[in-house]
Amino acid sequence: MTNSHDYDHGHDHDNDMDPMTARVRALETILSEKGLIDPAAIDAIVDTYQNKVGPRNGARVVARSWVDPDFAGWLKRDATTAIASLGYAGRQGEHMKAVFNTPVEHNLVVCTLCSCYPWSVLGLPPVWYKSPPYRSRAVIEPRGVLAEFGTVLPEDVAIRVWDSTAELRYLVIPMRPQGTEHMSEEELAGLVSRDCMIGTAVPEAPR
Repeated sequence: MTNSHDYDHGHDHDNDMDPMTARVRALETILSEKGLIDPAAIDAIVDTYQNKVGPRNGARVVARSWVDPDFAGWLKRDATTAIASLGYAGRQGEHMKAVFNTPVEHNLVVCTLCSCYPWSVLGLPPVWYKSPPYRSRAVIEPRGVLAEFGTVLPEDVAIRVWDSTAELRYLVIPMRPQGTEHMSEEELAGLVSRDCMIGTAVPEAPR
């Protein structure tokens, strides 16, 4: 049984890299040694796209759907256009489908063939999303995988797994936490993490 830390160690190991990533890392090392690039600057750029710009876009989409029923309906009918209306469109996000969690159904996104991912709304994909253990086990035993991420769902909640492709990518719209009626749209967006929009986590109300 693979443990959750098999998905994300917090850093990369060379022997876990795909060939393209290994080549990029080797090139980065050479350029750093020659003083042509600053590794800290590269790390800052990657962090921005992985943890700030992308996920913040998706979080705003989710928050808007929570406060605006018309936008939520639009998102269900035509997620690509609804998301683009907020200015979040582009490469790897041309064709989107929003899937809504409910009290009886939870959605989980995976790409079983490679790592198709909606960059325009979620930024760079996390390392574990591209890992073979996640890509295979999310389909075979999604409830166990979610539990390893700390998301334990009641047995009567069905789990639906969506396989992202080059033609269609998915965005999970989690349920709005109870007790957030007083919060502004921007504050609500702050509750939504990248993992919530993949389906491996659920947002929680602030204590």
